[in-house]
Amino acid sequence: MKSDNINNYKRVALGLAHQAGKIMRKNFSLGSKKTWKKDNTPVTETDITVNKLVIKTLSKNFPEYGIIGEEESLKKNSQYQWVCDPLDGTVPFSHGYPMFTFVLALVKNGDPILGVIYDPILDRLFYAEKRKGTFLNGKRIRVSDQKTLGKYSVVEVNARNRYKNLQDIISERAHYTVNFISASYAASLVASGAFVANVYEYENPWDGAAAKIIVEEAGGKVTDITGKEQRYDRDINGFIASNGLVHKELLKLCEIAREN
Repeated sequence: MKSDNINNYKRVALGLAHQAGKIMRKNFSLGSKKTWKKDNTPVTETDITVNKLVIKTLSKNFPEYGIIGEEESLKKNSQYQWVCDPLDGTVPFSHGYPMFTFVLALVKNGDPILGVIYDPILDRLFYAEKRKGTFLNGKRIRVSDQKTLGKYSVVEVNARNRYKNLQDIISERAHYTVNFISASYAASLVASGAFVANVYEYENPWDGAAAKIIVEEAGGKVTDITGKEQRYDRDINGFIASNGLVHKELLKLCEIAREN
């Protein structure tokens, strides 16, 4: 891929992150108005506004590329697809606590080649591109070096359904387990070394595409929830994002949870 292409991708993606963050900060308040979708998840006017901004900007700059967005998509038959969650963490956002992000990834044949996660409240911008590392506000970051789950380890678990016992099972091994209801927020903390892992059960590609490249370029590992590689331009089979060292241990715990 030509360097001028990736630089253009980066310029547009980072610009969108800042624009989206400005909208989120302006609209964030207690008691945000929301409606509920068929899958029982909330949506706000901010989700829709940011999604429309993403489609308008990306279709103008990259008219031949497809866009997969949580609230609205633009289908194109292309090996390149932009994958976006305009507001990951709508539950926290709409209930007044500041743990949400803007998420955008560019995938080529299902493989993420660029990823952005932006926390607009703390102004933390995570960015990664293939084979160039992961950066937080311009400073390179790495995953933790913790070799096993145990003392001081923190794991974010976003699971229910087939893995409804997973948080309890992991809690027996890890010091803390939490659920932010924002997979990308947790993935950014894995990439920075604050968390050892996050485990996500569901099928939404926009929750995993940016996490894949941002965690792996920081030295970690991301697979589906059974340990396999997967594409991120279609429905996914959940994911485990870890520092790599605890990955096998988490896969075994996920297997136990499935069997229960």
